[in-house]
Amino acid sequence: MPPTMRAVDIRNGTGPATSLFINSDTPMPSAGPGEALVKIKAFGLNRMDLLQREGRYPVPPQAPKTLGVEFSGVVQGIGEEGGDENGERGEEEEGFKVGDEVFGLAYGGAYAEYIAVSTQMLLHKPPELSWEEAAGIPETWITATQALYLIGSFTPGKTVLWHAGASAVSIAGIQLSKADHAGAIYVTAGSDEKIKFCVEELGATAGVLLSLLFTLPLPQIPTPPMTINPPPRPSPLPFSPLTPPPPPTGFNYNTQNWSTEILTATNGKGIDIIIDFIGAAYFEPNLHTAAPDATIVHLGALSGFNLPAGTSLAPFIAKRLRFEGSSLRSRPLAYQARLRDHLWKHTLPRIRGGGGGGEEGGKGREEGGKEGGKEGGKGREGGYRVLVERVFDWGDVVEAHELLESNRTRGKVVCRVG
Repeated sequence: MPPTMRAVDIRNGTGPATSLFINSDTPMPSAGPGEALVKIKAFGLNRMDLLQREGRYPVPPQAPKTLGVEFSGVVQGIGEEGGDENGERGEEEEGFKVGDEVFGLAYGGAYAEYIAVSTQMLLHKPPELSWEEAAGIPETWITATQALYLIGSFTPGKTVLWHAGASAVSIAGIQLSKADHAGAIYVTAGSDEKIKFCVEELGATAGVLLSLLFTLPLPQIPTPPMTINPPPRPSPLPFSPLTPPPPPTGFNYNTQNWSTEILTATNGKGIDIIIDFIGAAYFEPNLHTAAPDATIVHLGALSGFNLPAGTSLAPFIAKRLRFEGSSLRSRPLAYQARLRDHLWKHTLPRIRGGGGGGEEGGKGREEGGKEGGKEGGKGREGGYRVLVERVFDWGDVVEAHELLESNRTRGKVVCRVG
């Protein structure tokens, strides 16, 4: 292998999207024990990439400085330990060998021609998935899985609120919630078009536009009295397992007070599991919206980390709420491998069979006129949909970052490496 490769770099270390460029003198990684060297075909973009580019993301110490945590590609080599004279181990060590088509998750380094990654975070790419579809799955679907099941402790019948409903993670989460019989699925989004998409195409119950989020007062909801012995919770299955749950509902945060609207829609009961990417601006409204014994999963802070003065923590005690933040990227390898196994066994079989998202379908809604959710990755009948908003050549990574920053996306933004 040559000593250097091409990778996306940042002029002066941090900066705006226009500071991105392809550096042809990036050192070539090498696969260590338990790792594979993968030649990358495509990589997915995530919000953390924008923050890291600006120097506002805590990068794990084991991560290379190159951006990117999800990718698809072809195995070029296997770490030397346990291998033959060429470092190849056939079907050993997680069952990967040179030439395998794979996709996976990494601590960093995916915006490049090659990446060295633990085989514990690789999956074999089904032939029905395009490179672009596969590159958009790992971070998105694993994050949604972690939030809903491992942190949120989801069980059938619970109600779920996915903020930023048209984001890639929430698109995955809505589908997971619906498939496992959520009692109701609510979303917030910034346009009526996105709400309509979440409700009519993904099956959310209702949605709220969010533009008034920063100007409307919080609803005056009476705090429930504290009890030593709380009343029994309702049955986790308020409907027959054979009867599909009600469709999801969306709320426009630009024109509606989403907290009030959701409490009205739930007859004041609130939501059992809230998944939030916004942070400080949503903290207190989330407390008001949460049902007794609810879990609030905090995955991002797009509005900042500092809470407004006078924020009350009283609902935590009165409602017995649980609040947990998480960064998948900072989790240990064993934890991530556990989520990978869940994705492989329980989610990927329902994604397979899309047949779209290739040279045409993978161009998404803006390039080539094919929607990622219709031509790209529809999956089996009744299966999960991998929605690719748009595919860029990686030479256009600046434009790709600018699109993600615009908040006009409805699904994944992916770059093709060539």
